Amino acid sequence: MVIGIPRGLFYYLYFPLWKSFFENLGCEVVISSKTNKKIMEDGLKNCVDDACLPVKVFHGHVIDLKGKCDYIYIPRIISTNKREYICPKFMGLPDMVYNSIEIDIPIIDDEIDLYKSNMSLYKHFYGIGQKLGKPKKDVIKAFLLALHNFKSHIKLIKKKQIIPYMSTIENPEGGYKYNVLLLGHPYNIYDEYVSMNLIKKLNDYRVKVLTPDVIDEKEILKGTSYLNKKLFWTLEKNIVGSAFSKIYSKEVDGIIYVASFGCGPDSIIGDLLKIKIEDNYEIPFLQLNLDEHSGQAGFDTRLEAFIDILERR
Repeated sequence: MVIGIPRGLFYYLYFPLWKSFFENLGCEVVISSKTNKKIMEDGLKNCVDDACLPVKVFHGHVIDLKGKCDYIYIPRIISTNKREYICPKFMGLPDMVYNSIEIDIPIIDDEIDLYKSNMSLYKHFYGIGQKLGKPKKDVIKAFLLALHNFKSHIKLIKKKQIIPYMSTIENPEGGYKYNVLLLGHPYNIYDEYVSMNLIKKLNDYRVKVLTPDVIDEKEILKGTSYLNKKLFWTLEKNIVGSAFSKIYSKEVDGIIYVASFGCGPDSIIGDLLKIKIEDNYEIPFLQLNLDEHSGQAGFDTRLEAFIDILERR
């Protein structure tokens, strides 16, 4: 039995968990190709116009899996943390795919909603195991092992400050000159095609990149405490908490925020960060907005200007 996982959206957060679970159940896991021109074009053709770029790209990845698997895994995600939510598009993602793409492969779209209880995660995977006809004890064992492996993976990333999905990045000759906090949703900053190889380019400028994923959860929560009220968007909480945590500790020389054009939470958080940072702190801040019309030349020019500011400080 082959399970297909689109290489988009929360793939960049939870793929190790998903892969471990399915493989522990005896399934083969295949992922779609890395984002490329064809995948993006397929996504643009088969997704509604008002969706953000990451959702459009995700549709392209689903199309790329046609003929490669027996099931496609697209969970209906409502919440991944207690008392917090994520983008509503994740809730309706399976429906968007069903109604936008002609596909004859069954979609595993079980719900994940941890808003009230973490038990929802167990119920999610247990339900999948039942659908696949696996024995109860095998499903429970696969889930517990996958969860253990995933937690170990997260601890390793935070302890060694390893940028996820960037194993090919090597320390530049002569060492790093600057520390920059790169903020944004994981699927915007880790997808090399969508981000136009931003992390690699920063590395070439001898910039050491930090992302919210390598920052300890306690630091992030401390950073959000400087706001007047609790943020109920999980990803935006991580972005804001990481920013204020590193600003107050003076551990970074600059901040880059990568946002999706058309994303409501992104636009709100971008303005919040810009106002707070420019009014209260002498630290370079660059916001890069991504959509299907983003050009390489303009992107690189703004990045070069940001590096010039770092060098002149």
